[in-house]
Amino acid sequence: MRLPGAEFINGRMSLGGRLGLLSAVFCASIALLLALFVNESWKQIAFAKKEVDGVEYLAKVWPAFHRAAVGLRDDGQAAGDFEAVRGKYDARFGSSAAAQAFAQAPDQTKKLAAGKLLIDAICDASNLTLDPDVDSFYVMDAATVELPDAVEAVAALAEAAALPVTDPARPIRLAEALQTVRIANATAVESLETAMKANVSGETRKALGAGAALVKQTADAVLAQKAALIAGAGPETLVEARQALLAADDQTHRTAQDELRRLVEARISRLTGSMITNLSLVGVSLLLAAILAFAISGGLSGRISTLLGAMARLIQGDTAVEVPHLDDRNETGRIAETVAAFKQSLIDGAALREKTAEQEMRAEEQRRDGEADRARSAAEQAHVVESIGKGLEKLSAGVLVFRIAEEFAPHYEKLRADFNTAMEQLQGSMRIVAGNTAGVRSASGEISQASDDLSRRTEQQAASLEETAAALDEITATVRRTAEGAGSAREMVANAKADAERSSAVVGDAVSAMGEIEGSARQISQIIGVIDEIAFQTNLLALNAGVEAARAGDAGKGFAVVASEVRALAQRSAEAAKEIKTLISASSQQVDRGVSLVDETGKALVRIVAQVAEINTVVTEIAASAQEQATGLQQVNTAVNQMDQVTQQNAAMVEQSTAASHTLTGEAEQLSALIARFELGGETAHAPEARRAPPARSHAPVPAMRTTGPRGGAAPRPHAEADAEAGWDEF
Repeated sequence: MRLPGAEFINGRMSLGGRLGLLSAVFCASIALLLALFVNESWKQIAFAKKEVDGVEYLAKVWPAFHRAAVGLRDDGQAAGDFEAVRGKYDARFGSSAAAQAFAQAPDQTKKLAAGKLLIDAICDASNLTLDPDVDSFYVMDAATVELPDAVEAVAALAEAAALPVTDPARPIRLAEALQTVRIANATAVESLETAMKANVSGETRKALGAGAALVKQTADAVLAQKAALIAGAGPETLVEARQALLAADDQTHRTAQDELRRLVEARISRLTGSMITNLSLVGVSLLLAAILAFAISGGLSGRISTLLGAMARLIQGDTAVEVPHLDDRNETGRIAETVAAFKQSLIDGAALREKTAEQEMRAEEQRRDGEADRARSAAEQAHVVESIGKGLEKLSAGVLVFRIAEEFAPHYEKLRADFNTAMEQLQGSMRIVAGNTAGVRSASGEISQASDDLSRRTEQQAASLEETAAALDEITATVRRTAEGAGSAREMVANAKADAERSSAVVGDAVSAMGEIEGSARQISQIIGVIDEIAFQTNLLALNAGVEAARAGDAGKGFAVVASEVRALAQRSAEAAKEIKTLISASSQQVDRGVSLVDETGKALVRIVAQVAEINTVVTEIAASAQEQATGLQQVNTAVNQMDQVTQQNAAMVEQSTAASHTLTGEAEQLSALIARFELGGETAHAPEARRAPPARSHAPVPAMRTTGPRGGAAPRPHAEADAEAGWDEF
């Protein structure tokens, strides 16, 4: 945010002008605050002076008020003083009407009431009721409110005491007047004590302490006459105490007025002294600020001017100038350090320029020397390249006996020596290679002959092993089929044994069921016997019922019919029970016969189970033996098949080795032809001449031989070369 006029102040005004403007603004602010403070102080002083005027007016009103309370007429001096003070303050305080009413009051009561109104008007107009200090406020309260009330109460008490003793209202008025006297004087004493407590210096207690005690004492003396007055004593009883109380109130009021004046004047003096002290301090501060501003402005402007002068001389190239104010510990010191650094940079720049010029001269000389060196080096390098090129040309032609005899420059001499050394080492190596080539050719011929012999023998061994593996496969298949038949027989016998065991269990269950049927038949026979006895008893009861019905005559005919039916039913039940008993007897005989037959069948099945178990044992042993034989033959067959595979792999390997030996022989011939191209010089070391191997013959591919699988079946054999590679790794 840019303030209006900031560019002008910072860009156009000098540093001293800116500091002066800042000081002026600061002094103007202080002056404004000082004016406000002085104005407020004058207001407070004028407020307190108006209170002093009010105290002076009250001091002239009080004598007339007190004389009215005592019952005396105003004397000429008091009336003259009152009129004089009226002319001075009535217009100012606006109390003319109240003062006129007080002066013209016709009797004591109205004069006291008018006097209180005048006192209130003076207090309100003179700011006494607004006094800001606690001690002076309560002194004012006692002097202008409480003590006038106390005097008025004493006058009212005198009027009540003057009533006739026979007046029935006299005791009431006396009691009320005494109560008012007590309250008014107690309140006045309380205000005085509050003022004394609030005064820190203790002067108010010294001035009003005795008066407060006297008012309290004389008031108690008046109140002590209460009983006598109410009992009918005359006013003469109260005269002495009343006069003493009025005198105490008058004396205390005058003392309170004096103390109030002193307190207000002390506040005026305090306010005046505070204003003068503050004005003096502010004036001294402003003077010091002006002196400091002048000193700072002048010193800062002077320092900056000298620094600017030094900078101007440095810009002109005068590096001998002394930088001022380097010892300052503030911003000017840092500016001086910056100027000193600028000076040092100028000095260093000049030295650097001189050094750069010297370096450019030396670089030019070195450039000229370097051109001559480069021309000489180019000639030497051309000679070296020509000699090396000639040597490489001889090398490419196969002449290994060439050497560079002409010497090179000193820094190229090592290159010539290294070239000659390399040619010499290459010549020696090629001689050794030429000698070993003959040995390789002889050894490869012998390897080819041995590989041909091994290949033929391996083919014969593979054919014989193939026939053996085929025969063994057939034997293994036969034994396996035998073992499988024995296993099937064992399973059939085991099934038969299980069926026999289950049949035996079924027969046992049948025997048990027959026994249970036999027991049920016996129980049914017992039940039939019970039914037979029930039928007999029922028949007997029906007979007795018929006899009793006959005895009853016509009344028992219906009952006789029922008895006849019951008897017939009992007879049919007895006959049915006999028939069932006959059938049960026949069934029991048949069940007994079936039980005996089933028992015999169970015994036969037990014998069959035992025989089948023996057969199962024998067949199991046979099957186990056949399985062991099949397993053994399978292992033998597996071993033979592995031998067959290894033999086939060996045959393939031998065939590959034979082909490799023939290839090696051809490559040895080619290597010998290549070595013959080089001019090696001297005698070449040859290996002893070996017999030349016969020419490689083409071998017919070995027929693929079958191998047995896991169950002896023939499996097709993969291509010989792929199988040979895999087998060679295993081999």
